[in-house]
Amino acid sequence: MNDITREITDFLSAALRQQVGPDDDYFALGLVDSLFALELVTFVESRFSLTVEVEDLDLESFRTADRITRFVLSKTGAPEYTETP
Repeated sequence: MNDITREITDFLSAALRQQVGPDDDYFALGLVDSLFALELVTFVESRFSLTVEVEDLDLESFRTADRITRFVLSKTGAPEYTETP
């Protein structure tokens, strides 16, 4: 797990009061609602100093910590993240 993914899973685990893994789809698990989704977007913008544009608001990009990591890397122009087993 890279540093970005770790920060995101730490945030999610603390906010949801439940351990969340990098591939856990917290929306499908019913752990979050649309209000939390806004909080998550705000966290990503603040923590990683980027702007989530309206066209970026695709739920698929925010379903798991790994997907958020890929989104952050794409917005910051960092090299592509490859998951390791």
